[in-house]
Amino acid sequence: MTALAANPLKPVRWIGSSRRDLRALPKAVRQKVGFALYFAQHGQKHESAKSLKGFGGAGVLEVVEDHARGSYRAVYTVRFVDAVYVLHVFQKKAKRGIATPKRDRNLIHARLREALLLHGGHEGS
Repeated sequence: MTALAANPLKPVRWIGSSRRDLRALPKAVRQKVGFALYFAQHGQKHESAKSLKGFGGAGVLEVVEDHARGSYRAVYTVRFVDAVYVLHVFQKKAKRGIATPKRDRNLIHARLREALLLHGGHEGS
């Protein structure tokens, strides 16, 4: 039995337009994000997932995928024991630096608050 199969599968919950936004991305990007989410569903961290700075530790992760048409990001949280919440999926359009644009950071913060409310107001449960 593999390490992934040993852990129960957590549901993925989509906040805002994140599911629709993921479906609009190139197939290769969707596959990489999907694979990272699959790892998260099993309580594991995919090698391409990195903690998103400014969100209080390793509970908010992002997957960055560079593709022919640009750089794409998917942000999700594993702060909850029984679900993975996808907070934001987008194409990074800024030409300078690797930082997440302020508009997107604000949206991620808002959706993280929404996930907390949907989850019953309790992190880790």
